[in-house]
Amino acid sequence: MDGTLLKTVHARAPIRVNDIGGWTDTWFAGRGRVLNIAVAPAVEVRILVFDNPDRRKKRVRVRAENYNETFDMDPDAPRREPHPLLQLTIASVPIPADVLLEIRLFSPVPAGISTGTSAAVSVALLGGLDRLSGGGRGWAEIARLAHRVETEKLGLQSGIQDQICAAHGGISFIAMDSYPDSRVRRVRIDRETWAALDRRLALVYLGRPHESSALHEQVIARLETGGPQMIVLRDLARTADEAAAALESGDLASYGEAMIRNNESQRSLHAGLVSGDADAVASIARKAGAAGWKVNGAGGDGGSMTLLGPEDGVRRRRMLDRIERMGNGIRIIPVSLSAEGLKSWEE
Repeated sequence: MDGTLLKTVHARAPIRVNDIGGWTDTWFAGRGRVLNIAVAPAVEVRILVFDNPDRRKKRVRVRAENYNETFDMDPDAPRREPHPLLQLTIASVPIPADVLLEIRLFSPVPAGISTGTSAAVSVALLGGLDRLSGGGRGWAEIARLAHRVETEKLGLQSGIQDQICAAHGGISFIAMDSYPDSRVRRVRIDRETWAALDRRLALVYLGRPHESSALHEQVIARLETGGPQMIVLRDLARTADEAAAALESGDLASYGEAMIRNNESQRSLHAGLVSGDADAVASIARKAGAAGWKVNGAGGDGGSMTLLGPEDGVRRRRMLDRIERMGNGIRIIPVSLSAEGLKSWEE
Protein backbone atom coordinates (compact mmCIF):
# COMPACT_ATOMS: atom_id res chain seq x y z
CA MET A 1 0.00 0.00 0.00
CA ASP A 2 1.02 3.64 -0.42
CA GLY A 3 2.22 5.52 2.60
CA THR A 4 4.85 5.01 5.27
CA LEU A 5 4.74 1.83 7.32
CA LEU A 6 4.19 2.86 10.93
CA LYS A 7 3.94 -0.48 12.75
CA THR A 8 2.75 -4.07 12.50
CA VAL A 9 0.17 -5.68 14.79
CA HIS A 10 -0.23 -9.44 15.15
CA ALA A 11 -3.00 -11.52 16.66
CA ARG A 12 -3.87 -15.18 16.83
CA ALA A 13 -6.70 -17.28 18.25
CA PRO A 14 -7.10 -21.06 18.56
CA ILE A 15 -9.80 -23.17 16.98
CA ARG A 16 -12.08 -25.52 18.95
CA VAL A 17 -12.65 -29.28 19.05
CA ASN A 18 -14.78 -31.76 21.00
CA ASP A 19 -17.57 -29.46 22.13
CA ILE A 20 -19.37 -31.67 24.60
CA GLY A 21 -22.76 -30.14 25.34
CA GLY A 22 -22.90 -28.28 22.05
CA TRP A 23 -26.44 -27.22 20.96
CA THR A 24 -27.16 -26.14 24.56
CA ASP A 25 -25.33 -22.78 24.26
CA THR A 26 -28.03 -21.35 21.98
CA TRP A 27 -30.98 -18.99 22.21
CA PHE A 28 -33.48 -21.80 21.72
CA ALA A 29 -31.93 -23.82 24.57
CA GLY A 30 -32.02 -20.78 26.85
CA ARG A 31 -29.54 -22.34 29.26
CA GLY A 32 -26.88 -25.01 28.94
CA ARG A 33 -23.41 -26.35 29.66
CA VAL A 34 -20.53 -26.85 27.23
CA LEU A 35 -17.04 -28.26 27.67
CA ASN A 36 -14.67 -27.63 24.78
CA ILE A 37 -10.95 -27.67 24.00
CA ALA A 38 -8.85 -25.01 22.28
CA VAL A 39 -6.25 -26.39 19.88
CA ALA A 40 -3.39 -25.12 17.77
CA PRO A 41 -2.43 -24.29 15.09
CA ALA A 42 -4.23 -20.98 15.51
CA VAL A 43 -5.86 -18.55 13.11
CA GLU A 44 -3.33 -15.80 12.35
CA VAL A 45 -3.90 -12.11 11.64
CA ARG A 46 -1.26 -9.56 10.67
CA ILE A 47 -2.12 -5.87 10.37
CA LEU A 48 0.31 -3.54 8.59
CA VAL A 49 -0.38 0.07 9.58
CA PHE A 50 0.51 2.89 7.14
CA ASP A 51 -0.12 6.62 7.28
CA ASN A 52 -3.01 7.96 5.17
CA PRO A 53 -2.08 11.49 4.10
CA ASP A 54 -4.77 11.58 1.38
CA ARG A 55 -7.53 10.52 3.81
CA ARG A 56 -8.83 7.92 1.39
CA LYS A 57 -12.09 6.26 2.47
CA LYS A 58 -11.30 2.73 1.31
CA ARG A 59 -8.47 2.59 3.77
CA VAL A 60 -8.48 -1.13 4.61
CA ARG A 61 -7.08 -3.78 2.29
CA VAL A 62 -7.90 -7.37 3.24
CA ARG A 63 -5.88 -10.33 2.01
CA ALA A 64 -7.70 -13.60 2.74
CA GLU A 65 -4.88 -16.04 2.12
CA ASN A 66 -6.97 -19.21 2.25
CA TYR A 67 -9.19 -17.91 -0.55
CA ASN A 68 -6.36 -16.22 -2.45
CA GLU A 69 -8.50 -13.07 -2.50
CA THR A 70 -7.75 -9.40 -1.92
CA PHE A 71 -10.26 -6.58 -1.61
CA ASP A 72 -10.39 -2.98 -0.38
CA MET A 73 -13.11 -1.68 1.94
CA ASP A 74 -14.32 1.41 3.73
CA PRO A 75 -14.50 0.44 7.45
CA ASP A 76 -17.18 3.11 7.96
CA ALA A 77 -19.43 1.55 5.27
CA PRO A 78 -18.94 -2.25 5.21
CA ARG A 79 -20.63 -4.24 2.45
CA ARG A 80 -22.15 -7.70 2.26
CA GLU A 81 -19.79 -8.79 -0.50
CA PRO A 82 -17.17 -10.07 -0.51
CA HIS A 83 -16.68 -11.86 2.84
CA PRO A 84 -19.34 -10.13 4.96
CA LEU A 85 -18.03 -11.68 8.19
CA LEU A 86 -14.65 -10.06 7.66
CA GLN A 87 -16.08 -6.68 6.65
CA LEU A 88 -18.56 -6.47 9.52
CA THR A 89 -15.98 -7.62 12.06
CA ILE A 90 -13.48 -5.00 10.89
CA ALA A 91 -16.17 -2.31 11.05
CA SER A 92 -16.90 -3.21 14.69
CA VAL A 93 -13.80 -1.40 15.96
CA PRO A 94 -13.31 2.28 15.03
CA ILE A 95 -10.30 2.73 12.75
CA PRO A 96 -8.62 6.15 12.73
CA ALA A 97 -9.06 8.09 9.49
CA ASP A 98 -5.34 8.93 9.35
CA VAL A 99 -4.14 5.36 8.82
CA LEU A 100 -4.30 2.74 6.09
CA LEU A 101 -4.42 -0.93 7.05
CA GLU A 102 -3.38 -4.04 5.19
CA ILE A 103 -4.89 -7.02 6.99
CA ARG A 104 -3.65 -10.52 6.21
CA LEU A 105 -5.61 -13.52 7.50
CA PHE A 106 -4.69 -17.18 7.48
CA SER A 107 -6.57 -20.20 8.84
CA PRO A 108 -4.65 -23.45 9.43
CA VAL A 109 -7.70 -25.61 8.65
CA PRO A 110 -10.24 -25.64 5.82
CA ALA A 111 -13.33 -23.47 6.24
CA GLY A 112 -16.59 -25.01 7.36
CA ILE A 113 -15.25 -28.04 9.24
CA SER A 114 -17.14 -27.41 12.50
CA THR A 115 -14.13 -26.33 14.56
CA GLY A 116 -15.24 -22.76 15.29
CA THR A 117 -12.95 -21.35 12.61
CA SER A 118 -15.11 -18.35 11.69
CA ALA A 119 -15.33 -17.42 15.37
CA ALA A 120 -11.55 -17.71 15.73
CA VAL A 121 -11.11 -15.44 12.70
CA SER A 122 -13.44 -12.82 14.20
CA VAL A 123 -11.79 -13.02 17.62
CA ALA A 124 -8.28 -12.73 16.18
CA LEU A 125 -9.34 -9.80 13.97
CA LEU A 126 -10.98 -7.99 16.88
CA GLY A 127 -7.98 -8.67 19.10
CA GLY A 128 -5.60 -7.16 16.57
CA LEU A 129 -7.81 -4.13 15.91
CA ASP A 130 -8.29 -3.62 19.65
CA ARG A 131 -4.52 -3.62 20.11
CA LEU A 132 -4.22 -1.09 17.27
CA SER A 133 -6.77 1.22 18.90
CA GLY A 134 -5.06 1.16 22.27
CA GLY A 135 -6.37 -2.06 23.82
CA GLY A 136 -8.54 -2.28 26.87
CA ARG A 137 -11.03 -4.93 25.82
CA GLY A 138 -10.77 -8.14 27.81
CA TRP A 139 -11.20 -11.60 26.32
CA ALA A 140 -14.86 -11.79 27.42
CA GLU A 141 -15.77 -8.48 25.77
CA ILE A 142 -14.08 -9.51 22.53
CA ALA A 143 -15.86 -12.88 22.57
CA ARG A 144 -19.22 -11.15 23.07
CA LEU A 145 -18.50 -8.64 20.29
CA ALA A 146 -17.54 -11.45 17.89
CA HIS A 147 -20.75 -13.29 18.76
CA ARG A 148 -22.84 -10.17 18.08
CA VAL A 149 -21.26 -9.81 14.63
CA GLU A 150 -22.51 -13.27 13.67
CA THR A 151 -25.94 -13.09 15.28
CA GLU A 152 -27.00 -9.43 15.15
CA LYS A 153 -25.17 -8.12 12.09
CA LEU A 154 -25.16 -11.25 9.92
CA GLY A 155 -28.33 -12.78 11.30
CA LEU A 156 -26.77 -16.24 11.66
CA GLN A 157 -27.59 -18.99 14.13
CA SER A 158 -24.67 -19.13 16.56
CA GLY A 159 -24.14 -20.48 20.03
CA ILE A 160 -21.76 -18.66 22.35
CA GLN A 161 -19.13 -21.34 22.83
CA ASP A 162 -16.92 -20.88 19.75
CA GLN A 163 -16.09 -17.23 20.40
CA ILE A 164 -15.45 -17.95 24.08
CA CYS A 165 -13.07 -20.81 23.29
CA ALA A 166 -11.12 -18.74 20.76
CA ALA A 167 -10.72 -15.86 23.21
CA HIS A 168 -10.31 -17.86 26.43
CA GLY A 169 -8.21 -20.83 25.30
CA GLY A 170 -7.42 -23.98 27.24
CA ILE A 171 -10.17 -26.37 28.30
CA SER A 172 -13.24 -24.24 28.97
CA PHE A 173 -16.35 -25.12 30.93
CA ILE A 174 -19.10 -22.72 29.92
CA ALA A 175 -22.21 -22.43 32.09
CA MET A 176 -24.95 -20.47 30.35
CA ASP A 177 -27.80 -19.74 32.75
CA SER A 178 -29.59 -17.26 30.49
CA TYR A 179 -28.65 -16.79 26.83
CA PRO A 180 -26.23 -15.23 25.97
CA ASP A 181 -24.78 -14.59 29.44
CA SER A 182 -22.36 -17.17 30.77
CA ARG A 183 -19.86 -18.07 33.45
CA VAL A 184 -16.60 -19.52 32.17
CA ARG A 185 -13.98 -21.41 34.10
CA ARG A 186 -10.78 -23.06 32.99
CA VAL A 187 -10.79 -26.79 33.65
CA ARG A 188 -7.58 -27.57 35.50
CA ILE A 189 -5.99 -30.96 34.89
CA ASP A 190 -2.65 -32.34 36.01
CA ARG A 191 0.36 -32.44 33.68
CA GLU A 192 0.12 -36.18 33.10
CA THR A 193 -3.53 -35.95 32.01
CA TRP A 194 -2.78 -32.92 29.81
CA ALA A 195 0.06 -34.79 28.09
CA ALA A 196 -2.05 -37.92 27.58
CA LEU A 197 -4.97 -35.91 26.20
CA ASP A 198 -2.66 -34.00 23.88
CA ARG A 199 -1.15 -37.24 22.63
CA ARG A 200 -4.39 -39.13 22.14
CA LEU A 201 -6.76 -36.51 20.67
CA ALA A 202 -7.09 -36.54 16.89
CA LEU A 203 -9.02 -34.27 14.54
CA VAL A 204 -10.48 -36.06 11.49
CA TYR A 205 -11.58 -33.99 8.51
CA LEU A 206 -14.51 -35.78 6.85
CA GLY A 207 -13.56 -34.81 3.33
CA ARG A 208 -15.64 -31.68 2.73
CA PRO A 209 -17.06 -28.64 4.52
CA HIS A 210 -20.31 -29.28 6.36
CA GLU A 211 -23.41 -28.83 4.21
CA SER A 212 -26.10 -28.95 6.85
CA SER A 213 -27.80 -25.56 7.07
CA ALA A 214 -31.21 -26.92 6.06
CA LEU A 215 -30.82 -29.86 8.44
CA HIS A 216 -29.86 -27.59 11.31
CA GLU A 217 -32.88 -25.38 10.65
CA GLN A 218 -35.11 -28.48 10.87
CA VAL A 219 -33.64 -29.36 14.27
CA ILE A 220 -34.01 -25.78 15.51
CA ALA A 221 -37.64 -25.64 14.35
CA ARG A 222 -38.39 -28.78 16.36
CA LEU A 223 -36.62 -27.44 19.43
CA GLU A 224 -38.47 -24.11 19.22
CA THR A 225 -41.71 -25.92 19.98
CA GLY A 226 -40.30 -27.07 23.34
CA GLY A 227 -41.24 -30.69 22.65
CA PRO A 228 -39.67 -33.92 23.91
CA GLN A 229 -36.38 -33.15 22.16
CA MET A 230 -35.69 -30.56 24.85
CA ILE A 231 -34.93 -33.57 27.06
CA VAL A 232 -32.00 -34.30 24.74
CA LEU A 233 -30.62 -30.81 25.36
CA ARG A 234 -30.74 -31.45 29.10
CA ASP A 235 -28.90 -34.74 28.56
CA LEU A 236 -26.25 -32.93 26.51
CA ALA A 237 -25.73 -30.34 29.25
CA ARG A 238 -25.44 -33.07 31.88
CA THR A 239 -22.84 -34.85 29.71
CA ALA A 240 -20.71 -31.69 29.73
CA ASP A 241 -20.79 -31.71 33.54
CA GLU A 242 -19.73 -35.35 33.61
CA ALA A 243 -16.96 -34.82 31.06
CA ALA A 244 -15.50 -31.92 33.05
CA ALA A 245 -15.50 -34.00 36.23
CA ALA A 246 -13.79 -36.87 34.40
CA LEU A 247 -11.00 -34.64 33.12
CA GLU A 248 -10.44 -33.02 36.50
CA SER A 249 -10.05 -36.46 38.08
CA GLY A 250 -7.70 -37.63 35.31
CA ASP A 251 -10.18 -40.28 34.14
CA LEU A 252 -9.80 -40.28 30.34
CA ALA A 253 -11.81 -43.50 29.99
CA SER A 254 -14.88 -41.77 31.46
CA TYR A 255 -14.16 -38.68 29.36
CA GLY A 256 -14.20 -40.87 26.24
CA GLU A 257 -17.51 -42.41 27.33
CA ALA A 258 -18.94 -38.91 27.65
CA MET A 259 -17.85 -38.18 24.07
CA ILE A 260 -19.72 -41.23 22.81
CA ARG A 261 -22.85 -40.39 24.82
CA ASN A 262 -22.77 -36.86 23.40
CA ASN A 263 -22.44 -38.25 19.88
CA GLU A 264 -25.49 -40.45 20.34
CA SER A 265 -27.48 -37.62 21.93
CA GLN A 266 -26.81 -35.53 18.83
CA ARG A 267 -28.08 -38.42 16.74
CA SER A 268 -31.25 -38.33 18.88
CA LEU A 269 -31.83 -34.72 17.85
CA HIS A 270 -31.76 -35.84 14.21
CA ALA A 271 -30.30 -38.97 12.64
CA GLY A 272 -28.62 -36.85 9.96
CA LEU A 273 -26.43 -35.03 12.47
CA VAL A 274 -24.09 -38.04 12.55
CA SER A 275 -23.19 -38.84 8.95
CA GLY A 276 -22.31 -42.17 7.39
CA ASP A 277 -18.68 -41.07 7.06
CA ALA A 278 -18.59 -40.18 10.76
CA ASP A 279 -19.97 -43.61 11.64
CA ALA A 280 -17.38 -45.27 9.41
CA VAL A 281 -14.57 -43.40 11.17
CA ALA A 282 -16.07 -44.28 14.56
CA SER A 283 -16.16 -47.96 13.56
CA ILE A 284 -12.43 -47.92 12.82
CA ALA A 285 -11.78 -46.11 16.11
CA ARG A 286 -13.89 -48.62 18.07
CA LYS A 287 -12.05 -51.61 16.59
CA ALA A 288 -8.71 -49.98 17.41
CA GLY A 289 -9.67 -49.58 21.06
CA ALA A 290 -10.27 -45.82 21.02
CA ALA A 291 -11.82 -44.43 24.20
CA GLY A 292 -14.14 -41.92 22.51
CA TRP A 293 -15.40 -40.28 19.34
CA LYS A 294 -17.71 -37.37 18.60
CA VAL A 295 -18.75 -35.23 15.64
CA ASN A 296 -17.65 -31.64 16.06
CA GLY A 297 -20.04 -28.72 16.21
CA ALA A 298 -23.67 -29.15 15.25
CA GLY A 299 -22.93 -32.16 13.05
CA GLY A 300 -24.32 -33.15 9.66
CA ASP A 301 -22.72 -34.05 6.35
CA GLY A 302 -19.05 -33.20 6.02
CA GLY A 303 -17.26 -31.30 8.75
CA SER A 304 -15.04 -33.13 11.21
CA MET A 305 -14.94 -35.26 14.32
CA THR A 306 -12.70 -35.68 17.34
CA LEU A 307 -11.27 -39.02 18.46
CA LEU A 308 -9.73 -39.98 21.78
CA GLY A 309 -7.42 -42.70 20.51
CA PRO A 310 -6.15 -45.76 22.35
CA GLU A 311 -3.44 -45.28 24.93
CA ASP A 312 -1.06 -47.60 23.06
CA GLY A 313 0.87 -45.55 20.50
CA VAL A 314 1.22 -48.36 17.96
CA ARG A 315 -2.52 -49.05 17.91
CA ARG A 316 -3.22 -45.31 17.72
CA ARG A 317 -0.95 -44.83 14.70
CA ARG A 318 -2.49 -47.83 12.95
CA MET A 319 -5.95 -46.41 13.60
CA LEU A 320 -5.02 -43.06 12.07
CA ASP A 321 -3.41 -44.78 9.08
CA ARG A 322 -6.59 -46.81 8.43
CA ILE A 323 -8.67 -43.64 8.59
CA GLU A 324 -6.43 -41.84 6.11
CA ARG A 325 -6.76 -44.79 3.71
CA MET A 326 -10.55 -44.40 3.64
CA GLY A 327 -10.25 -41.95 0.75
CA ASN A 328 -12.93 -39.41 -0.27
CA GLY A 329 -10.77 -36.63 1.12
CA ILE A 330 -10.95 -37.93 4.70
CA ARG A 331 -7.73 -37.11 6.50
CA ILE A 332 -6.14 -36.35 9.84
CA ILE A 333 -5.45 -32.69 10.67
CA PRO A 334 -2.58 -32.48 13.19
CA VAL A 335 -3.54 -30.44 16.28
CA SER A 336 -2.22 -29.90 19.79
CA LEU A 337 -3.81 -28.54 22.94
CA SER A 338 -3.61 -24.76 23.30
CA ALA A 339 -3.48 -23.40 26.84
CA GLU A 340 -3.44 -19.93 25.32
CA GLY A 341 -6.46 -18.11 23.92
CA LEU A 342 -6.41 -14.80 22.05
CA LYS A 343 -2.99 -13.17 21.91
CA SER A 344 -2.03 -9.89 20.26
CA TRP A 345 1.22 -7.95 20.08
CA GLU A 346 3.06 -5.25 18.16
CA GLU A 347 6.41 -5.42 16.46
